[in-house]
Amino acid sequence: MRVVLAEDLYLLREGLIRLLEAHGFEIAAAVETGPELQRALVELRPDVAVVDVRLPPTFTDEGLQAALAARRAVPGLPVLVLSQHVEQLYARELLADGSGGVGYLLKDRVFNAGQFTDAVRRVAAGGTAMDPDVIAKLLRSNARDEPLAALTPREREVLELMAEGRSNTAVAGRLFISEGAVSKHTTSIFAKLGLAASDDDNRRVLAVLAYLNRT
Repeated sequence: MRVVLAEDLYLLREGLIRLLEAHGFEIAAAVETGPELQRALVELRPDVAVVDVRLPPTFTDEGLQAALAARRAVPGLPVLVLSQHVEQLYARELLADGSGGVGYLLKDRVFNAGQFTDAVRRVAAGGTAMDPDVIAKLLRSNARDEPLAALTPREREVLELMAEGRSNTAVAGRLFISEGAVSKHTTSIFAKLGLAASDDDNRRVLAVLAYLNRT
């Protein structure tokens, strides 16, 4: 699996390279600026991009903007964003088009090698890998929206876990309920949000996230 990595901090970039290579990934390119990232993504078309939000030259949102520009040139390009903090605007921009694998993780999660590499693979496969803190903030920011407000507390718990990319089996395990109960909650969630149900968990989560992105 080919990865383009963008991180301006040398030690973190080298650490990520070694971590990914140790888990069987091929580093197609490792860059440290926004312009370098955009060129690498468009020219190399990797299986997934792992991108720091803030890159030189301005250290604002170069990484995100380069990834978004590359997704416009290469529709569906999987992108996993790394950030030091939960920044809702960046998360919303990433989720706006609802196409291709997407992820938003806090850098603290990188220190768990298993969780991080699992997230990279999930995004590369077209799924989602959203940090629980990001999902919680997106849900709170939409709390006044009528359809979302109609969800029960249990349905909101199921929605949060779905948005993290968890399967029905994993949701059932976390909430100590049956898979049948998860399916019923999922059906109710889609009905209340006006979303068509799907057997594809990844598309389902992307649809929910696309809905949460609307304000």
